[in-house]
Amino acid sequence: MKRVILLLSLVAVVGVPFLLRPKQVTVANADETVVIVTPHNEAIRYEYSRGFSEWYKKRTGKTVAIDWRVLGGTSEIARFIESEYLTAFQNYWTNQLHKSWSMEVQSGSQNGRLPPDAPVIAREAREAFLASDVGCGIDIFFGGGTYDFAKQANAGRFIATDLPQRHPDWFSEEVIPLHYAGEEYRDKEGRWFGCVLSSYGIIYNRDALHRLGLVEPPKQWRDLTAPRYFGEIALCDPTKSGSIAKAFENVIQQQMQRRLRAINSANAGGDLKAGEAQAVREGWEDGLRILQLIGANARYFTDTSQKPPIDVAAGNCAVGMCIDFYGRTQVETAQHRDGSGRLGYVTPIGGTVSSVDPIGLLRGAKHKEAATAFMEFVLSMEGQKLWNFKPGATGGPDRYALRRMPVRRDFYTHDEWNTLRSDPDAGPYVQEDQLIYREVWTGGIFREMAFIIRVMCHDTHQELTDAWQAINRPTVTAENRAAALAVLQDLSVVSYERTGSEIKRALSSKNKVDEVHLANELAGHFREQYQKATEIARTGAH
Repeated sequence: MKRVILLLSLVAVVGVPFLLRPKQVTVANADETVVIVTPHNEAIRYEYSRGFSEWYKKRTGKTVAIDWRVLGGTSEIARFIESEYLTAFQNYWTNQLHKSWSMEVQSGSQNGRLPPDAPVIAREAREAFLASDVGCGIDIFFGGGTYDFAKQANAGRFIATDLPQRHPDWFSEEVIPLHYAGEEYRDKEGRWFGCVLSSYGIIYNRDALHRLGLVEPPKQWRDLTAPRYFGEIALCDPTKSGSIAKAFENVIQQQMQRRLRAINSANAGGDLKAGEAQAVREGWEDGLRILQLIGANARYFTDTSQKPPIDVAAGNCAVGMCIDFYGRTQVETAQHRDGSGRLGYVTPIGGTVSSVDPIGLLRGAKHKEAATAFMEFVLSMEGQKLWNFKPGATGGPDRYALRRMPVRRDFYTHDEWNTLRSDPDAGPYVQEDQLIYREVWTGGIFREMAFIIRVMCHDTHQELTDAWQAINRPTVTAENRAAALAVLQDLSVVSYERTGSEIKRALSSKNKVDEVHLANELAGHFREQYQKATEIARTGAH
């Protein structure tokens, strides 16, 4: 009898929670389905599945489920989408149009910038692709960066929706501007829209800073070049993480902007165009030098942007560069009830812009109506509240504080929501010393910039850290230190001019061997340079 009672008790303990659990709408039993590919984490997927399901049910009386496809980061998703569209179009071209496939057809069909003298067959393929309804088996691309979304849009893989016609008030300077601080916030043709903002900053561990003898936490990017941070900075490989590459670009653009202000102030009434060109060249090297020394202080360069804030939280590193919401989430996780905690996060004043994570409807979407409704929900005020309202707050998320900044400008005009927000003091549209992003300065060499930083800091990390450690030995004279540092930071081999010409050509080459040769050439140059700096610091031999 006792065994029966124990068994029934066990069944009750295990079974009752399942009986009381709210009924979940699954892809199998839902009236409608939306297939979404995303780099967003599980918390975002959960809250937007739940929120959209409830919103859609109230509006239509139907149930809807989201079939999430998680393939990795934005770069992996972009490669998958490109591959699927090429395969689908090849099948359409050969089996439905009954035409021969060739490399000209393949490249032409996906090229949104075909030159006037492009082969006739390439132009014909492009027209056929844009007139087709070929798809990749996915309805929506949700999250990532404007760089990848612009590439997908130019390739013709996104299609415009009727949301601007249905909600013209949303797509205005007062709500979702076309541009802000130099950043593109939505596609002018309506093929994608920014739905949430991201900026970049520094997460730090107060206990680790105390261990290093640092009284004040870092406030600016340049603070991370201090020798005290040697071996204590968590960084990500910019060629593996588009978000961290964007953060590095912000560092460089900040230096360009500061140079421009100084030059214009010193040469009032001078040649503005020449002054800007000078500021861009000098700011490029200033920014790279800051990143070089931050790299010299790095403990590692990881492949994923989620690792640095986790390692800082664990005390494995003192500081790390990260996306704002990763930093804020880690700070909240380690926070005490009184609001104190061992972690802190700071956005450098004038050191970062707010970029958007977009959303777009993919060509050939099988569930177009429900997919458009999901985009409408995400951009509605109901959907925007999920990004920054506290869990449990009316209209907010159910379980997770997402700690993201909504894109809608009118979200921040509601002071009565401050008590409901996770970050009531954050105002991305009102910033001190606002960094103005100028795409013409670095947008065209974004990939080249990430490549240079990887080679300069990651591929040659051992030689770089050896040199930096030698330069900062207490016994090194000021003269030798200055001489060694000058050699270490000679960046003429990756000047702004060479980056936009030779380096860009090598990385744009169809022959991937050219990129390997360039990487080997630059790495060899930097290794020799770093070893020379080490020798100067140790012996004084110039």
